[in-house]
Amino acid sequence: MATEGLKMRHPAASVQPISIQEKKAEQKKMAEQQHPGGAIKHGFWDQALRMLLFFLYFNGSCIAISVTQIIGSPLYFYDKDLFYAWMAMTKQQFGVLCTTMTHWWAPVKMRVCGDESVRGQLRQSEDGRLECDFPERLVLISNHQIYTDWVYLWWIAYTSRMHGHLYIILKESIKYIPVLGTGMMFYGFIFLSRKWATDKERFQYRLRKLSSSHSGPMSGSHYLDPMWLLIFPEGTNLSPNGRVASKKWADKNNIPDLRHAMLPRSTGTLFCLQELEKTVEYMYDCTVAYEGVPRGQYGQDLFTLRSTYFQGRSPKSVNMHWRRFAIKDIPLADEKQFSDWLLARWREKDDLLEYYIENGRFPADEGTTPAVNAGKPLKGAGYIETEVRPSNPLEFLQIFLPLAAFALVVNVILKFVYIVLRTLRLR
Repeated sequence: MATEGLKMRHPAASVQPISIQEKKAEQKKMAEQQHPGGAIKHGFWDQALRMLLFFLYFNGSCIAISVTQIIGSPLYFYDKDLFYAWMAMTKQQFGVLCTTMTHWWAPVKMRVCGDESVRGQLRQSEDGRLECDFPERLVLISNHQIYTDWVYLWWIAYTSRMHGHLYIILKESIKYIPVLGTGMMFYGFIFLSRKWATDKERFQYRLRKLSSSHSGPMSGSHYLDPMWLLIFPEGTNLSPNGRVASKKWADKNNIPDLRHAMLPRSTGTLFCLQELEKTVEYMYDCTVAYEGVPRGQYGQDLFTLRSTYFQGRSPKSVNMHWRRFAIKDIPLADEKQFSDWLLARWREKDDLLEYYIENGRFPADEGTTPAVNAGKPLKGAGYIETEVRPSNPLEFLQIFLPLAAFALVVNVILKFVYIVLRTLRLR
């Protein structure tokens, strides 16, 4: 009996114990299946092909845009209005690039809503596209979840036909990136070293340039140039290091930290609003959330460039909640009051993110504002579910058209010169 009991304590000889490698492989497989974007949809060779095609399209488009910028740069000395219009056109091209590359390589469901303050400004076209009726000049603030937030926000500008007038505040080191950095300088983006004593004068100069007026073909319908100034008051995207920095800042100032965002820094945002308050009427606020990011984890770790664009594991949905604030109602005269005001808005944003986690969507305005002066009543958009896609499948060709036209003109000139030389028997 003792012998029989002893035998039962051991597995049968035909059952092999699981090796460490097999256990790790099983754990990796389970982790992949639990990824909020689902299992990897493309194998090694498919990923390699997608990377190659992405590289060719993105880099080829950037080079085409950069060359187009260089072609138009002499306009600065001939007619500044035409120069700024040309650069706005090349910025539109990059907006189309962001939209098409996301549509082709990382298709994603966009769920957009807002509160009563943006009632009547969000709608869905008959073919399902989002149309935003936002003003030509605004300051746009947002929480910063992952590195590609700006891609989706540039798409929002595209839906409002303002993708040629977006301005972004960036780290100074980015302007030294070949091709991209030069293109961003042509775009008039604002580069900061994050040392306020060094940045303040340069920042002021750039902001005052954004309040200038030109009469070129891209100058808009008002007396001032169109402008969307994008600011991430958190300073960087949500990450473990950012979370630690936010907690440290909260402890230093003896205030509670946030759960799903980082505490905003008010100095740069206040400076922007003070400089632009006479030329901008509203500040728009976007709260962004990515479906499936578990509590305590970070979207930047899950939705990397590789997983999003090459593995086929883009977010199942990107969710946006919009609201706006009149600049005249924001306390800009006192730094402490503005800091408290901005922090209060970020706590509201944190509550919106908590609501999203609990309900799987943001609260949406579905009310109606009665008609005024024989106008139409304004209706809340509710939830608009759409996708990132261009309005025309062939729109991407506009990225290469100026370069192709330039090459054609050069070719015609060279042929004409050749004919003249032959006629004069100089060749």
